[in-house]
Amino acid sequence: MQVIKLTDSLSVAGQPWPEDMAGLAAMGFKHIVCNRPDGEVPGQPSMDEMEAAALAAGMSFTRYPVDVSNFPGEDSVALTQIFDSGNAVLAYCRTGTRCANLWVVTREDSDYPDAVRTARAIGFDLSLVQRHRHS
Repeated sequence: MQVIKLTDSLSVAGQPWPEDMAGLAAMGFKHIVCNRPDGEVPGQPSMDEMEAAALAAGMSFTRYPVDVSNFPGEDSVALTQIFDSGNAVLAYCRTGTRCANLWVVTREDSDYPDAVRTARAIGFDLSLVQRHRHS
């Protein structure tokens, strides 16, 4: 699993496994955000499994599953607060792309251009953001 740093306190990754949680805690992460709906693909660990493993490793866990049909989700204000909390946060989805799109879309207008540049420089496809901002 590749962990990609977006800010000093927010990183994104593709799907971790429950057994990865202790290692993520050892890396300094304090909060895990799941942006992946349960059952997206066969065999992926459930949010229940991931939450139990995160809590057992001493981290907090937030369920914020999104997909193309409900992006950016129902409470982007709460998600922004988590992303901007200053805690070491790891958000995950299938590849990290949805998480990066969520981070960009939750930026204030003044921070938005820098966030777009940061995410694009890493190589993230921001089509979810573009679709949302033009709808």
